[in-house]
Amino acid sequence: MTSSSWAIDLTHVEKVYKGKVHALRGIEMRVHAGEVFGLLGPNGAGKSTLVKILMTVIRATRADGTMLGRPIGDKATLARVGYLPEHHRFPEYLTGGQVLDFFGALSGVPRAERRKRSDELLDLVGMTNWRNHRVKGYSKGMRQRIGIAQALMSDPDLVILDEPTDGVDPVGRRDIRGMVSRLRERGKTVFLNSHLLSELEMVCDRVAILVQGRVASQGTVDDLTRFRQFYEIEVVPTPSGPAADLLRACLPADAAATLSPVGGGRTALRGQLTASTWIELDCATLRVGTQDPATVAPLIDRVRASGLTLRALRPVRPSLEDLFMEAVTDPTTGRTKLPGAESAEARP
Repeated sequence: MTSSSWAIDLTHVEKVYKGKVHALRGIEMRVHAGEVFGLLGPNGAGKSTLVKILMTVIRATRADGTMLGRPIGDKATLARVGYLPEHHRFPEYLTGGQVLDFFGALSGVPRAERRKRSDELLDLVGMTNWRNHRVKGYSKGMRQRIGIAQALMSDPDLVILDEPTDGVDPVGRRDIRGMVSRLRERGKTVFLNSHLLSELEMVCDRVAILVQGRVASQGTVDDLTRFRQFYEIEVVPTPSGPAADLLRACLPADAAATLSPVGGGRTALRGQLTASTWIELDCATLRVGTQDPATVAPLIDRVRASGLTLRALRPVRPSLEDLFMEAVTDPTTGRTKLPGAESAEARP
């Protein structure tokens, strides 16, 4: 893929604060042009620090990479970027229309175009009826809507939104997701920083999970869960005997012989259907570790032939929350990693 295909291409970004606290430790991240990209992580993971480095609000200790094809920190490039900071503040004596006019002027938008863009953007964010009302009387959700509108006044190629749904009610979050989708339809690249996992999963093409200043994983949710997807077969409990025993009888004999307790306080049994396909038997549910329907079909035939009634057959994919919890859990201790950056003294 050519460099022009990347809106953001970071090969090494590092930020060390006083006290040798490593907020960012060698960030590598790529954002496709024209996609919605989500950056997520626990509080203190370095998300806002990275955004502020991209926007030159703070200086990186080291920053190798490009944004819109130019080196990070290139001032001319920032004119092509729309930015909504976290905890933004607008002068409360201004009206919504005046806020957009003010930021349009700061962005060099000609006066004649500012009014036209203001009308379009106020309509986009659902704030037309509030154009002449002062910001002082706006709710948090309304301020976020105006904030998104001001980020779009210069018709940017890249839009960076730092916690755009923070403090917004469910209706407002739905509307903001709709705005983001419409921006993608217009060919804009949208970079979202958020800790609301469900919001990102619904709107993002790809995500990156940041933990203690490093990118733990990145890609589409499908890519990140490709080898952890499975099928779940659930049957209706029957008075003929425990459902687990009846389901076990539906398995090939060699597969049933591999079943053993999962442990960890669970009552499930786990084994192998084939060398590459795991199975798990849990009460009235049989899980099969495959994405291939052809692997599951013979088992369904066996279940039906045994007289059991299927209650559900569903493909299951780990959620973004599952991926997140896996990323923030220490595999050696099983405990959640401490929030915040890591000091040099804490490193091995």
